Amino acid sequence: MRHIDISQVAKLPTIYGTFNIQAFKEGHREHLVIYTDILNDNPIIRVHSECLTGDALASKKCDCGEQLAFAQELIAKKGGMIIYLRQEGRDIGLLGKVNAYALQDKGLDTIQANHQLGFKADERTYEMVEYILGYYGIEEIQLLTNNPKKIESLKNIKITKRIPIVIDSNDYNREYLEVKKEQMGHLL
Repeated sequence: MRHIDISQVAKLPTIYGTFNIQAFKEGHREHLVIYTDILNDNPIIRVHSECLTGDALASKKCDCGEQLAFAQELIAKKGGMIIYLRQEGRDIGLLGKVNAYALQDKGLDTIQANHQLGFKADERTYEMVEYILGYYGIEEIQLLTNNPKKIESLKNIKITKRIPIVIDSNDYNREYLEVKKEQMGHLL
């Protein structure tokens, strides 16, 4: 892994509670970590990939924003950390994501759209997660996820428990969630 620049720690008051916030710059990507004052020996960790449309614009096409809100609320109450990775649209970027949305509007599912644009179903990687957890001295975690790829990718971290994220589907994301479950193996 190349050189990582790390910011100072600041306070981040949110509607869920006050977190500490710190940024990790890896090349051109700036990842973000928010965490509670108390990080026990086996904290709840949410690894969340950036989704501008879901996280900031409240899109109903995915469940990303709702997953992030679920994680913030749970972690504010019980303690832990959210690692926010800058991997927009399963790491195909905003341009690719909007083009994939346009193909989905024409009937393709999320994987078909990515393939049509020359991308894999999921381009994300999670090496940065182990670096960040190591920086904080965290070796054992309770992982807040439905994605088996995240579980498999954390080879040097002991996952003592997987905590599912339960989000209701809607008319706009029902097929998307089915694809995640049936084709990508998500534990929904």
